[in-house]
Amino acid sequence: METTQIPLEQLDPYRYQIPSSYKEGMRVPGRIYTSDRLLNDILKDKALEQVVNVAHLPGIVGQSMAMPDMHWGYGFPIGGVAATDPKQGGVISPGGVGFDINCGVRFIRTNFKQEEIQDRLNDLVATLFDFVPSGLGSKSGLRLNQNQVKQVLVKGSRWVVEEGFGTAHDLDATEDYGAIAGADPQAVSDRAYERGKCQVGTLGSGNHFLEVQVVDQIFDEDVARDLHLFKGQVAVMIHCGSRGLGYQVCDDYCHSIGHCLTKYHIEVPDRQLACAPVESLEGQEYLSAMRAAANFAFANRQYIMHQTRKSFEKVFRKNWETMGMQLIYDVAHNIAKIEKHKLANGRERPLCVHRKGATRAFPPGHPELAPRFQKIGQPVIIPGDMGRASYLLIGVESADETFYSCCHGAGRVMSRSKATKMFNVKDVLADLESRGVVIQAQSKATIVEEASGVYKDVTEVVDVVAQAGLSKKVCRMRPIGVVKG
Repeated sequence: METTQIPLEQLDPYRYQIPSSYKEGMRVPGRIYTSDRLLNDILKDKALEQVVNVAHLPGIVGQSMAMPDMHWGYGFPIGGVAATDPKQGGVISPGGVGFDINCGVRFIRTNFKQEEIQDRLNDLVATLFDFVPSGLGSKSGLRLNQNQVKQVLVKGSRWVVEEGFGTAHDLDATEDYGAIAGADPQAVSDRAYERGKCQVGTLGSGNHFLEVQVVDQIFDEDVARDLHLFKGQVAVMIHCGSRGLGYQVCDDYCHSIGHCLTKYHIEVPDRQLACAPVESLEGQEYLSAMRAAANFAFANRQYIMHQTRKSFEKVFRKNWETMGMQLIYDVAHNIAKIEKHKLANGRERPLCVHRKGATRAFPPGHPELAPRFQKIGQPVIIPGDMGRASYLLIGVESADETFYSCCHGAGRVMSRSKATKMFNVKDVLADLESRGVVIQAQSKATIVEEASGVYKDVTEVVDVVAQAGLSKKVCRMRPIGVVKG
């Protein structure tokens, strides 16, 4: 099936629909959030076909959705969102979460203005590079035994804080307070434990990063003031996930859940959408393991933030509290959660919401938000590429049509192999230098594979979600220092 043959009905400037009548077996329509310009990139791969495939899942409600950063993934498109109703045979699919479970983003403010750190920027980036291990197979100085890893899988960020590497404020500013309930360490394989025991506090490779940024635009003065953000301010963004442990959990369950298609008489158009009923033994076991991996990722980012604070302390010879290094928010993507949502008939139901390469965006007053976010809503963090910009937004009530979901980044338009043919490291480094960006990376290949031209322009992506009413823009940050694997 050619992707370009899929019928797209434009509903408004930022919404397109694939009718459920398009292909036999579709239970709901497909819904694409994009612009005319970004749609050209979407049509270059088979991501739309995956939106159609997801619409076949048993128990799916609403629409099979994809965000403007969407591109081809495993089973689900990256940028895909789907909710299923467990009471109506709704399923959970590891392909709808992804391999890097709870790959998320953490955003930290400081009291500094750019001019106050500019002459120390090279030293700061070098120190961050030394303090936070990065690259494929990187290992942390924090070595845990299996019992300690089990505690991390249950407690998440709270375990790291209890060990002295953070504060209660950090937990309040983390999605789910840094630990999703219902994690079961027994559902995680020995191989996953082995891969994870040396990885709490490591960035990894690929698109993961640690960035020093400057707030260069404010769109909502009131929300920015509430979050203690101002123009010209230095901030830090951390993007990473559950490392080898999370990958192993996904790999284990992609294989083991495959038999559920036959056992529960489930038909899907792609084996990568292997799934199990949420309320089945297999579905509950996967959810328990996924939550454990998600908690590992929260702990990973918490410890990286601790090391980031220590780096600033070393370079500027002040404690992190004096430098105002408070966590604004930590948001998860690549996750599935049981949440209460209203359906079209107005009834509230617990649904299993898959967000693969998508992020939660709860509005003001939502009961799952910490008290400090009740008035303004949940911060939504959308990173771009290392040469351009990233954005902070806030959740809004009008995002109920996506089950309060938003995009998670800029979205790739080029594979890593193609990037190595299109770009060379010398030119990418020269481009970053011209933009005032200092970079340190473990691998020259990573620098090329993560060049700005590999990604959509995050500003265009963010404009779509803002204009579509999925989130509201608060501020923009541009990178000045980058650490990559």
